[in-house]
Amino acid sequence: MRLNYAAALLGMLLVAGIALGGCGKSTDKEVIKLKVGEVTRSIFYAPQYVAFSQGFFTEERLEIELLPTFGGDKTMTALLSGTIDLGLVGSETSIYVAQQGAKDPVINFAQLTQTDGTFLVAREAAESFDWEHLKGKPFLGQRKGGMPQMAGEYALRKHGIDPQRDLELIQNVDFANIPAAFASGTGDYVQLFEPQASIFEKEGRGHVVASFGAESGNLPYTVYMAKQSFLQQNKEAVLAFTRAIHKAQLWVEEHSAEEIAEAIKPYFEDADMGIIIRVVDRYKSQGSYATDPIIDEAEWNNLLDVMTSAGELKQRVEHGQLVDNSFALESMQ
Repeated sequence: MRLNYAAALLGMLLVAGIALGGCGKSTDKEVIKLKVGEVTRSIFYAPQYVAFSQGFFTEERLEIELLPTFGGDKTMTALLSGTIDLGLVGSETSIYVAQQGAKDPVINFAQLTQTDGTFLVAREAAESFDWEHLKGKPFLGQRKGGMPQMAGEYALRKHGIDPQRDLELIQNVDFANIPAAFASGTGDYVQLFEPQASIFEKEGRGHVVASFGAESGNLPYTVYMAKQSFLQQNKEAVLAFTRAIHKAQLWVEEHSAEEIAEAIKPYFEDADMGIIIRVVDRYKSQGSYATDPIIDEAEWNNLLDVMTSAGELKQRVEHGQLVDNSFALESMQ
């Protein structure tokens, strides 16, 4: 009996030792805090909110402070000044910084969306749509030099329409006021992000007739980026962040629009659940959500073509100059 008792006690101690050893290992790694600036709050960025709601950042021992930066220029200013550590914004902003001769360039390291996220909305319904219908019509566009406008112009030129010559192009309305301007009667056509396009359809104020995302092809539309110095000094933190994003991308790929909408609803409390589902399904169906964080060279070159077409590129910036896929590749192993 004593032998059995001693053996049992030894076994219990061994188990306890293993458990305590495990606890020690789990606590010796500190939580890493990162400040992430998002250019706007959008269902277009669904995988990011999935990373929060499904606990993928927590699994990687990350504490993320998500900060609104309200526009590409403001996001880049916050990134360069150190107000934020990482920025979620269009890749074109990193090119603009490089064109200004930055000594500490901004590097793209993980892709979130891979198409433009805007849609062509017509005020009047038509039995069939033809791009020729836009000629001579007032068109309410996006900000000059911004990715939405450049992708929109690229799609228009692809269909034989010169935005400056063939349209009454309106570009003097602030991004946030574009939906209200269209609702009040400005323009026969408008370039809109979701969920406003779907809301207008539901209200009968407009009709989605084409997708600029489908027309302009795959490109690194919305990407996580950081200063080169930050990436070099915080490799483990950036790798953990990229792993969490990749987990979220896989989750989005494997789940339905309804499940994704349920997961991200806390980030869009005032939005109608039916609209969220509709928007997620629209973006997912056209392949807007990147399925992995890699920024490939073909997408980058398409971005350069879009910027060249818009007259916004001084000279081509090679993929390897502003893209670092090492974090993406390691996160996928």
